[in-house]
Amino acid sequence: MIKLSYSAVLALSALLAVPAMAIEPIPGSITYEGQPATRLKKAPVGSQFNHDFYSDGTRYSETYVVQSDRSLKLVDRVRQSSH
Repeated sequence: MIKLSYSAVLALSALLAVPAMAIEPIPGSITYEGQPATRLKKAPVGSQFNHDFYSDGTRYSETYVVQSDRSLKLVDRVRQSSH
């Protein structure tokens, strides 16, 4: 039988309860100034796509997921290079 101390249980529950931080849009992101005016009508819900762009001289690649209401959710950003 495994015994856990009160502090170990508290620490574990705190780790599990912390929600993932949302990635904030930056200049150049599709959702930087809010959701686009037009919605993706033919893209299947849950489908993903990448968006590559430059912001302040740095190249980024972002991944978006189409939500059930046809809005876009930014799920990943990778810094590609800096000039």
